[in-house]
Amino acid sequence: MLATILSGAVMGVDAYIVKVEIDIADGLPVFNTVGLPDSAVKESRDRVNAAIKNSGFYFPTSRITANLAPADVRKEGSAFDLPIALGVMAASGQIRTDLLNKLLILGELALDGDVRAIHGCLPVAIFAKAQHLKGVIVPKANAKEAAIVKGLDVYPVESLREAVDFLNNDQSIQPYHYDIQQTFSQYADYSTDFSDVKGQEHAKRAVEVAAAGGHNLIMIGPPGSGKTMIAKRIPTILPKMTLDEALETTKIQSIMGLLQNDLPLVATRTFRSPHHTISDAGLIGGGKFPRPGEVSFAHNGVLFLDELPEFRKPVLEAMRQPLEDHQVTISRAAASLTYPANFMLVTAMNPCPCGYFGDSTRECRCTPMQIQKYVSRISGPLLDRIDIQVEIPAVKYQDLVSDETGEPSAGIRERVQKARNLQQQRFTQTKIYCNANMEPRDLREFCKVQDDAQELLRIAITQLGLSARAYDRILKVSRTIADLADSPSIEVEHVSEAIQYRSLDRNFHAP
Repeated sequence: MLATILSGAVMGVDAYIVKVEIDIADGLPVFNTVGLPDSAVKESRDRVNAAIKNSGFYFPTSRITANLAPADVRKEGSAFDLPIALGVMAASGQIRTDLLNKLLILGELALDGDVRAIHGCLPVAIFAKAQHLKGVIVPKANAKEAAIVKGLDVYPVESLREAVDFLNNDQSIQPYHYDIQQTFSQYADYSTDFSDVKGQEHAKRAVEVAAAGGHNLIMIGPPGSGKTMIAKRIPTILPKMTLDEALETTKIQSIMGLLQNDLPLVATRTFRSPHHTISDAGLIGGGKFPRPGEVSFAHNGVLFLDELPEFRKPVLEAMRQPLEDHQVTISRAAASLTYPANFMLVTAMNPCPCGYFGDSTRECRCTPMQIQKYVSRISGPLLDRIDIQVEIPAVKYQDLVSDETGEPSAGIRERVQKARNLQQQRFTQTKIYCNANMEPRDLREFCKVQDDAQELLRIAITQLGLSARAYDRILKVSRTIADLADSPSIEVEHVSEAIQYRSLDRNFHAP
């Protein structure tokens, strides 16, 4: 007898339907799983056998073939345990089949028949809704995650027996409901705040400009100047996440099993800070069986690279494509996968190997050649994608002992949001969403400057030795500063401030 169960799997960040076809035929007792299964899927036959028997049901002593269609796509994970077990029972006449073509089923089985949590439940639930299925049967631990999708009935089960009784109408399971709006507002607060940062007003202003225009940022300063502390608080001043952005971010977390059971929705912008020993596959994504990397985990948030020159050069160079395209494409012989990677890059570095070049309190022991070699580890093409370069001096003693607190993140975020609103209105008819994404042709249209500001730019290029690529960066940042000042045109004071944010071009960058 033949039975078909609807299940799902994830490819990249999107899901697709997997039809679990079970055939029971006469012959020697054997259980074969076909359809490009990985080791975890192949081992499901032993879990299914034990779970069915230990749940008090009959396991057929016949030739059983489980086919996972489409058969030319590799299947991974343990989420097919429950649909395979239900398929075996349906093919052997132990459960009714009238609901099997209306529900999508996911779940890992324990040997005693309990249903365990799986990875990637959210994207599969989103796809089930798009396919107009009636609902999904999922492990109870994944119920909140799946219930984020409105208009889809989510039936949580704790055991194989509970799933069988539900399909046979012997037990009623009420669809699980979850108030996503309440969770979204309840967990939208951050545990850190910019009011904790003492002094460093110039750095905080640069960070505000970077957040307002979506500009990538590099901070140069001695150890202990507060670079990491400032970076960790940048997500708190970015515009609040929309529900669509939250779902995009949550899908990636769901695929890797990083969601917390009590918080199925990522309501705040992510902050990722990988160690400088990370591989290119760990940062960008990849592997024998491709997985998203840190740039995708930072989607809609902040990717912070501390001690930037210590990262291996191939790793840094691999970031150029996601910085440009806001997505990562990983090509393998079997498939080509695309992961989103729209993040704000924030980096930090010492000005020299010892860390104290230009410090007024400590002497630098590095030679000019050592300093040049250290800074030149950052390639020109990568530096070309960083709009703001700001020097961060050591914190002054009077700032450290002061009782005054800095401006809270909420006040800064309000100004950032107003600037972003202006940019959304300006770029309504384009695919640009913030100033940092403008191309040279957009600069000619949206970044027209006054005559006196144009003269200042000429002086900066000729006398300060700024590169031609710095010209476009200065115009973008000037446009953002003007937006923060609610100015329709770029004035000389906006250009003057933007020029200050080219520290590496003026002082450190090797010719």
